[in-house]
Amino acid sequence: MFIVTNRIKTKPGFAQRMAPNFAKPGPLQEMEGFVKVEVTITQGLTEHDELNVNMYWENLDNFQTWKDSDVFKQSHKRPEDDSTAAKQESPMLGSELVITEVVATVEAISSK
Repeated sequence: MFIVTNRIKTKPGFAQRMAPNFAKPGPLQEMEGFVKVEVTITQGLTEHDELNVNMYWENLDNFQTWKDSDVFKQSHKRPEDDSTAAKQESPMLGSELVITEVVATVEAISSK
């Protein structure tokens, strides 16, 4: 299994507001090889906020298929230059894509 993490830096105060947008139900859930999304907010930062959107995939080919899909492109489309949304200043300061492979896990022992 692979975890594709999009580390998104935002202006202070925006991570909490933006986080729910990355976990909405939608076409991603129907993609072959998709497992789940987890959205986390890094704690203890003062100069900016950081969202971590962790997407779990069975393999990287499935992730690439998602990334190349029309649904992905539509969901990441920028507003038209003459729209009200385009005139608003973005709260995003930058992002970085990090891909990791799950190579070992341990789970809690049930006390039932």
